Amino acid sequence: MNFMSKKSKSKYYVVWVGENPGVYDNWQDCQLQIKAFPNAKFKSFKSEQEAIAAFHDSSVNHISSPSKSESKAKTHFLEFIEEIDKDSISVDAACSGNPGLMEYRAVETISGFEIFKMGPFKGGTNNIGEFLALVHALALLKSQNDFKTSIYTDSRTALSWIRNKKVKTTLKANSTNKSVFALLNRAQKWVKENEIKNQIIKWDTKRWGEIPADFGRK
Repeated sequence: MNFMSKKSKSKYYVVWVGENPGVYDNWQDCQLQIKAFPNAKFKSFKSEQEAIAAFHDSSVNHISSPSKSESKAKTHFLEFIEEIDKDSISVDAACSGNPGLMEYRAVETISGFEIFKMGPFKGGTNNIGEFLALVHALALLKSQNDFKTSIYTDSRTALSWIRNKKVKTTLKANSTNKSVFALLNRAQKWVKENEIKNQIIKWDTKRWGEIPADFGRK
């Protein structure tokens, strides 16, 4: 077991199943334990104390059981891990119906640690959710003065809305989706008023599998 710590670390990584299970204070050492290791189990934590406590606990209490599609996606993208920006987060959205119940979230790309999850909101669309997720991530990183972390999205539509600083949706505002349009208008306003400094990268779904933030409902 390895317990490696330094002061002023913002993240600690627990490896329950890997080459050498333990708590690591940097992604590089953690990666050595899980790369190419079948069914590796790991997760990041914000404090060393929290990580050590989690390591001495069962992984099932900290990692939700993935669906078949999630397991397949994660295994697939780890095969291309050298191509993925390690200092990144991934965003995605899901919508039951079109329009329908919409939600979106962001996760750490490599560990899958959920950073935020919003919704569900009534009367949304997947494109709107993808856009809101991207803007939410950009605003969050700016509030942390973090312009080095990249953001992955699998939505070409959201990318174009960001690039053009304009939302082009055919969805009409009504009493059901008023909360969605309130978020959408605020997000569009933020994009117009703020310089986007973080790199936004299109996730290569065809080669890497589903984006890590995928809701696993396909």
